[in-house]
Amino acid sequence: MSKILKVIAATVAGFTAGVLLAPKSGKETRADIKAKAEETKEFASEKAAQVTQAAKEGAASVKKGAKSTEREAKNMAKSAKNSGVVMRDEAERLVDEAKVRGGRVAATAKRTAKSVERDVKRNVK
Repeated sequence: MSKILKVIAATVAGFTAGVLLAPKSGKETRADIKAKAEETKEFASEKAAQVTQAAKEGAASVKKGAKSTEREAKNMAKSAKNSGVVMRDEAERLVDEAKVRGGRVAATAKRTAKSVERDVKRNVK
């Protein structure tokens, strides 16, 4: 934006210097000043419109990117939640399996202990 202002300022300064140094009547000088002011106003309006359009397009791009990012974040959260549920369910299944296997190990250990006890009683008389 400062570039535009510099261009406008340079244009005005150049025109003013030209008008003041030119050997013209007051009426001609006022007409030139008016014409140049209109020209400068049109130039400024065009640049303002361009800047406005660029800002709108930039805002639209940011909005689109934000929506895309939001959608991706929601999908990641959903995926993480689903993974958590799967992990919880698997952990519960493993706990149940460990209980069953632990029960089998305990039962086998009891049978083995009784068998050893019988063997000892039979052989130690």
